[in-house]
Amino acid sequence: MRLLLSFYIACLIAMPVAAADTGSPHSVIESTAVRVAERLEGRRDFLADNPRELYALVDEILLPSFDKRYAGFLVLGRKNWQAATAEQRDRFVDVFFDFLVRSYATGLLDFDPDSLIVLPAETPPDGKRYLVKTEMELDTGRRVPVDYRLRLTSAGWKVYDVRIEGVSYLQNYRNQFNAEIDALGLDALITRLETETDTVAISPTDPTQG
Repeated sequence: MRLLLSFYIACLIAMPVAAADTGSPHSVIESTAVRVAERLEGRRDFLADNPRELYALVDEILLPSFDKRYAGFLVLGRKNWQAATAEQRDRFVDVFFDFLVRSYATGLLDFDPDSLIVLPAETPPDGKRYLVKTEMELDTGRRVPVDYRLRLTSAGWKVYDVRIEGVSYLQNYRNQFNAEIDALGLDALITRLETETDTVAISPTDPTQG
């Protein structure tokens, strides 16, 4: 699951170029493996030793491509979103995005573009939602279905959810977070995510931590 979620972040890396083509969300995913490989070519060891550089790379490319506010809304759910203040919404959206990047970015270093199988488009884009189906071939040879959900925004097609073997990463986090919000409140969840994100972001070789 960690590798597959890492690949989800990898898919988003390639989106700024492909997202301009608002008529073909399928091409967003089809072009991803090659673009990710190009961005990592010759830099894997360096990025492994310098995680802050890896996070910066993902932040730079991912931020304008990922519909993080809509994803944040879906994770919190309508009830919690409407009950939150504008400041709480902004803090949650930002920290959830950072949490995903810091938690899964290092998995990109193990990404093999040849393991991605993009299935042919079943229907042309119609409306503002689209599903792109792919498969990830594991080392064992087993193929795992990974479906990407995109929506059309004023800035083009953006990915907001991924389903791995039918399980939505947004729904997974929503179930976890809603239970925590019910028990401790939204501010407590935001504070925990901010603390964990800061901890993950610290490189073991960071001289300021020695």
